[in-house]
Amino acid sequence: QVQLVESGGGLVQAGGSLRLSCAVSGASVSSDAVDWYREAPGKEREFVASIWNNGDRTIYRDSVKGRFTVSKDNAKNTVYLQMNNLEPGDTGVYYCHIGGSPYWGQGTQVTVSS
Repeated sequence: QVQLVESGGGLVQAGGSLRLSCAVSGASVSSDAVDWYREAPGKEREFVASIWNNGDRTIYRDSVKGRFTVSKDNAKNTVYLQMNNLEPGDTGVYYCHIGGSPYWGQGTQVTVSS
């Protein structure tokens, strides 16, 4: 059974930082790409970042480039999203997802106040 559990969300002021974690069980982050998505109130879920299974390639949506960094620890089977210089527009529920699969985490809330 594949499970993804996000953690690390919270309330932060604009300009602050948070690090989200996605702990994976039943699958291996060394074998699968893992994505981060977010969903703001009243908006559709949108892609944020992705890290390839071998870790040598990452991609980001334009609005987070230079501020967010996705990484992973294969030994812990965990993927991270370091978010710096947060903006109110980054507010939403953040989800991790195994690329090309039906497996999603339950989400973690990120709220950025102005």
